[in-house]
Amino acid sequence: MTTLLPADLHCPRITTREGGLELSRIVAGMWRMNAWGMSVEQRVAFIEQCIELGVTSFDHADIYGNYGVEGVFGEALRAQPSLRGRIELVSKCGIKLVSNKRPQHGIQHYDTTAAHIVASSEESLRQLHTDHLDLLLIHRPDPLMDFDEIAEAFTRLQQAGKVRHVGVSNFTRHQFECLNRRVPLATNQVEFSPMFTAPMFDETFDGMQDLRIAPMAWSPLGGGRLFTSSDERAVEVRTVVQEVADRMEKPFASVLFAWILQLPSRPIPLTGTGRFEAIREAVAGTSFRLERGDWFRILRAARGHEVA
Repeated sequence: MTTLLPADLHCPRITTREGGLELSRIVAGMWRMNAWGMSVEQRVAFIEQCIELGVTSFDHADIYGNYGVEGVFGEALRAQPSLRGRIELVSKCGIKLVSNKRPQHGIQHYDTTAAHIVASSEESLRQLHTDHLDLLLIHRPDPLMDFDEIAEAFTRLQQAGKVRHVGVSNFTRHQFECLNRRVPLATNQVEFSPMFTAPMFDETFDGMQDLRIAPMAWSPLGGGRLFTSSDERAVEVRTVVQEVADRMEKPFASVLFAWILQLPSRPIPLTGTGRFEAIREAVAGTSFRLERGDWFRILRAARGHEVA
């Protein structure tokens, strides 16, 4: 079934916490950008199309594309400087990859020392051709992380005007709250989709809702498995979502995004695509709600059993 999207779609905005960071309700994830094969001009056009749709927030990490995506995106900002004032830039640090770009790294590991956080952030600023990040996240929890040291690095970057807001990614509820007591965090970016529902049941989303802080959700389409996987669970979810999409006359992906957006913790999903039409389908998911029964049908398919 072909579903035409309305021409006047426009992504709403959300404040992650009271008085805090404002992002577009759908965030454009850039981790695959190097694989999209876009020229500088095409990258500029892609960013402009996203802005016109209301998708103004772009998610990065220093390691994406073997330490290359930030520079590729930064080339577009250098070519069209007026874009920077119209978007929000998110980046992450704290993972050190074994890479020909970083020959000093002998083993893949985490580094959440203040020195690395500051140095990595400053390198992201250079690569992105900007003077500040709107949001900086610690990419993964580090067994050797010192909450006080991370808070001190975050505060130093904020006082210098190099980072506007700070947060974390893939942290547990307890880890998030420990750091949030030391420095106000804007979000926790975690994996979430019908193929990975743990944050709904391990207190991650409950804790964020309690603090009135909106989480971000990476891999909301299960890394593409919901479209292609022959795994029994993926097939069951795909069948149920397609039934709902056909009945509502909505695109398949839009129903998946709407399912995520309906959670009271207000998750902010990330896309991972260079196809503008796929981003439009994500934005369309902000414009409608699922019937409660349909929402639970998708959950039942995702978990493989009824609620108790």
